[in-house]
Amino acid sequence: MVRIIHHDLLILGSGIAGLRAALAASIASKGKLDIGMLSKIQLMRSHSVSAEGGTAAVLRPEEGDSHELHAWDTVKGSDFLADQDVVFKFVEIMPSEIRTLDKWGIPWSRREDGRIAQRPFGGHSFPRAVFAADKTGFYEMQTLYDTLLKINDFTRYDEFFVTSIKVKNKKFMGLTAIDMRTGEFLGFTAKALIIASGGAGRLFGFTTYAYTVTGDGVAMAFKAGIPIKDMEFLQFHPTGLIPSGILMTEACRGEGGYLRNKDGERFMSKYAPSMMELAPRDIVSRSIITEILEGRGFKGPRGLDYVHLDLTHLGAEKITTRLPQIREIAMKFVGVDPIEEPIPIRPVAHYSMGGIHTNIRGETPDFEGIWVAGEAGCSSLHGANRLGTNSTAECLAWGKITGEEAAKYIEKNNTSIDVDQKVFDEEESRIFKGLMQQKGTESVYKIREELKNVMDHKVGVFRDKKNLEEAVAKIKELKERIKHVEIKDKGRIYNTDLTYYMETNFVLTVAHIMAEGALRREESRGGHARRDFPKRDDEKWLKHTLAYPDGEDGVRFEYIPVTITTWKPVERKY
Repeated sequence: MVRIIHHDLLILGSGIAGLRAALAASIASKGKLDIGMLSKIQLMRSHSVSAEGGTAAVLRPEEGDSHELHAWDTVKGSDFLADQDVVFKFVEIMPSEIRTLDKWGIPWSRREDGRIAQRPFGGHSFPRAVFAADKTGFYEMQTLYDTLLKINDFTRYDEFFVTSIKVKNKKFMGLTAIDMRTGEFLGFTAKALIIASGGAGRLFGFTTYAYTVTGDGVAMAFKAGIPIKDMEFLQFHPTGLIPSGILMTEACRGEGGYLRNKDGERFMSKYAPSMMELAPRDIVSRSIITEILEGRGFKGPRGLDYVHLDLTHLGAEKITTRLPQIREIAMKFVGVDPIEEPIPIRPVAHYSMGGIHTNIRGETPDFEGIWVAGEAGCSSLHGANRLGTNSTAECLAWGKITGEEAAKYIEKNNTSIDVDQKVFDEEESRIFKGLMQQKGTESVYKIREELKNVMDHKVGVFRDKKNLEEAVAKIKELKERIKHVEIKDKGRIYNTDLTYYMETNFVLTVAHIMAEGALRREESRGGHARRDFPKRDDEKWLKHTLAYPDGEDGVRFEYIPVTITTWKPVERKY
């Protein structure tokens, strides 16, 4: 019989969104909540530490910025697929989040007059990116973690691999997880759950994501029946380092960096003459790939042809003070000192605009007791394309919102949890008497490589019907083949064969939703660019995609309208 641990609130994930949610819930309840935080890695190794460039907020209304301007930039950047009520809630909450982190001790970079510094970022018409050198995510994580250590109403479960989300009558019941250190299989129950498990970028090969980012929360929510929204919209960051894919932050261009083709031309003048390198990411990424396809790129390894990110004109002082990590990474990984020579880059899989369907408060409609914060969720803030620095901001904003909302819910619904022991026992049996005992000759590692290859080549910056149909067919084939993988390691302690197998199942689930959603959306909008449907089609496709589970391995699609409160769609030019 599976041992069950009880808490008032469970938080799945320990990045910026999860930490902020834990703090918000604790503060809102005045320390009365018993909070459990689960992470498959050590808390401070969450992928949020990799965020480099900044966090967007309106701090300078006296200098020309405003909530309305930030909202307009976000809606226009989204290619008009963002829900505008959500956008306004976001821009209004962010200034106080920046100041709260300041009070908690984050070392924001400063202007000469001592005020918090801000720099330009792509798609923003005002320099509103608040930053801590080029290690913003790390410092945000460290500050939230240090603050969380001052309270005593939470329990950490580091290196607990969560295998499923359990609901009963569309109400949250619990989670199941393997304690990787001991091998014990456990159930966790609570009155509420906040999913803050991050994105799913490791379904691509050339990606900025850490190896842990495999869409676990998204896939488990889908398996539990919760719809996934707008998953076809995947952002490619313009500047991934060749050949590793490590992020070269947009702050490089925010500080004045250039993009140059093999002829030395600043080619963005052809594609976005008013904003040049600081156009939104989808436009810059398509521009780079166009330059490469038309023969104006450099030949790269493994077919990774590239262009140059040129910082040499910025000077040593600016690079070493504003972009120290970028210099260190370029020197360590490709032997290039950006003070002296340009950096080889190309667009790289970077961010999921889609995720678990939520409303403006981060709640999952029709499912009681579940909230989602950060990249795992889709409140429709980013629409079809996210602006840089709006992601760490989203984690902070909806971390705060969901933590407070979950605390209110628990206070109002202070009843006992309806726990079904049988459900937890069946999940343990599914894994240790099912998955661990299955026979076959397929390799899960080969399946993952084939998935990454098909996603890189057929669901990339540019898409079309033929390639998407081939991608969907291949993903369905891989979903069948994984049923014939034998997990060689039969132990329970740190069984990475088992966790890699389960992670591969998660990314296959998300990849299927993404590829089939992209095939059905017959238009180009934001991060979804169809060569066979090159225009945005507001008449047919100004709507959100909802993907539901259909049978054992199928996906069913529905569509819901975009919330438009202020601005009707117009042609998107920069």
